[in-house]
Amino acid sequence: MATIGDMAPDFALPNQDGKIVRLSDFRGKKVVIFAFPQANTAGCTMQACAFRDEFPKIETENAVVLGLSTDREKALKSWHEKRKLPYDLLSDPDHVVLDQLNAFGISLFGLINIPRATRSYWVIDEKGVIIDGQVGVGPKESAEKALATLKRFQTVRT
Repeated sequence: MATIGDMAPDFALPNQDGKIVRLSDFRGKKVVIFAFPQANTAGCTMQACAFRDEFPKIETENAVVLGLSTDREKALKSWHEKRKLPYDLLSDPDHVVLDQLNAFGISLFGLINIPRATRSYWVIDEKGVIIDGQVGVGPKESAEKALATLKRFQTVRT
């Protein structure tokens, strides 16, 4: 399980277009990853659009955004186009990365476990270290908290 201060698990996952995206490709930039349960649902659309709307501010902090779920590429592509998302959505159908981030499985009342990504976010620094994150977060909160972390760490370095 990855926690703040750990190296983020490197991965190679297909995006909505089937292109392989590797976390290591972004060394030298901060990376915001957000996990969402299912594309094109109300809460997930709210979360994805919050990151879309904050994207220009995130870019000014030398950061990129990546969405992550167990959805297949085709579902991600349709949603990506429909919502005009300016960042990649990554498909982790076997939840390998989600498991490493401890963000797979939604528990309802401790009785039922739904096999979906848990709504979460992580901020990874330029060297690949997790500097912030939360598993189980509200749709709008994930973008707000990630942006606040980016600004806080930018302020510290300037």
